[in-house]
Amino acid sequence: MSEIDTTPRIVFIDVDGTILEHGSVIAPSTVTAIRSARRAGHTVYLCTGRSAGDIHPAVREIGFDGVISNGGAFAVRIDDDGTERPIAAHLMPRALTDRMLGYFEDRGIHYFLQTDDAVYASPGIGAAADEFFRQRRDRHAEDLRALGLDDDDAPLPAISYRPLGEVDLDQVVKATFISADSDTLARAQADLGDAFHVIPGSIPMPGGSNGEIAQLGVNKGSAIVEVLDALGLDAADSVGIGDSWNDVEMFEVVGTAVAMGGADPELQARADFVTTGVLDDGVHGALVRLGLV
Repeated sequence: MSEIDTTPRIVFIDVDGTILEHGSVIAPSTVTAIRSARRAGHTVYLCTGRSAGDIHPAVREIGFDGVISNGGAFAVRIDDDGTERPIAAHLMPRALTDRMLGYFEDRGIHYFLQTDDAVYASPGIGAAADEFFRQRRDRHAEDLRALGLDDDDAPLPAISYRPLGEVDLDQVVKATFISADSDTLARAQADLGDAFHVIPGSIPMPGGSNGEIAQLGVNKGSAIVEVLDALGLDAADSVGIGDSWNDVEMFEVVGTAVAMGGADPELQARADFVTTGVLDDGVHGALVRLGLV
């Protein structure tokens, strides 16, 4: 066990695949470790690709000092009384939103649109996503039992969404897409890369592809820089823990980058060290190794 580090640090922690096992369960040690780090005087922020309104209450109930959401489009500081103080907000210009939607529609690509408070689904994508996460949950039934839980203990939905017709297109900040074609991600990167940040998604798609699209320059790394500036903190004292491609820019700006076990090998290669998996005490092990708990 590492010695406890008394230097105040700030930790940015991803949600899916890091705190939450893609909509199924949170390891009890993760909750304990995050709360212990905060009690020790360290600052802990969620840093997620999800909309703020789509972060499950079980995650929020752990307790955090702030939230970066929508892959960096929004950042807030949370006061002791629960009041959220805005730090950053980056809406996608309507012209870019229209261009992105036209691209999806012309090519028959299914997608989710994200605003600060909700997720909106194009026809067809909701059922496909629900089925994927149902199958994933079934595969992880053994993991639940190993944690002393049964299926009824982990009713966490992977994503909650509204009909596409309800979205205010002037409030969009990000999209995720699913395609049956294997080259959709590569084509989107080539066709939209001049104005958009297009990265691989985290849903395994046999024979297909999926990805995330945001305004160029808006990412977790850019939001972390804004948070550090607002709080007057040094990047050298910051830690980022994550598992997917929307964590790359986070790894580039924090003082210490930690990849979860099971993350893509290329992402692991960008980290300062690799911890264990999300259900194998990965967050707890990382914070212990860093001396924060």
